[in-house]
Amino acid sequence: MVGTIQNRDKFLNQIASRLERPRISSPVERPTWKFQPQYEVLKNTTQDDLLEVLTEQCKKIHTNLYVTDSKDLATTLNEVVSGYGGGPIVTWKDERFSKWGLDSLLKQDWPKQKIEVYEWNHTKGKENIARAEKANVGITISEITLAESGTVVLFSDENKGRTVSFLPATYIALVPKSTLVPRITQAAQKMREIHKKTAHVPSCINFITGPSNSADIELNLVVGVHGPVKASYIVINDL
Repeated sequence: MVGTIQNRDKFLNQIASRLERPRISSPVERPTWKFQPQYEVLKNTTQDDLLEVLTEQCKKIHTNLYVTDSKDLATTLNEVVSGYGGGPIVTWKDERFSKWGLDSLLKQDWPKQKIEVYEWNHTKGKENIARAEKANVGITISEITLAESGTVVLFSDENKGRTVSFLPATYIALVPKSTLVPRITQAAQKMREIHKKTAHVPSCINFITGPSNSADIELNLVVGVHGPVKASYIVINDL
């Protein structure tokens, strides 16, 4: 939606006046800090090193972690879903499912077993949310994965509804090994690079660390508070 901005200068001049300082209208130069410890954490680690860090962190956040490749991904995913009690299942609409050989499982094998699989469809509006609410398992893909905290980063768009990750009873994140980074520092860098290259920002960026939980009361971790009560990450060796 394109509109016009009226009285902008008058408004900003008034704010600067109240702050008792000149109005800053030129670009702000980003400072170069003398100490930048955020870049030293897990510095020079390999993807294998980061996977080890992620594996240990998942134990702390009550998240099951599996490691596989695209050849065995369908078998692993089927086993995890079976362990959660089967469907109904809701997924993003994402071409990577086909790329990783999951079409047969999603569109043939599970339907034959009377396991309902619903793929996000932005044209159906609120029906998507209703399906996610009734689903036993939600399946999405991590765009960036923080090894230090065990966090998957999801980029929402019209085919990747955010409710897929938090309304179903259980949650599965498919994690390409190539997406592993040390921590949120590198995730922020990657997102900035994506914005510079595409001039696009996802409608929503979710940082999800295992199943829903809260440690608000005396730092005691309580799992299964306001979303999926169980979570699994399936790391796919795509390197």
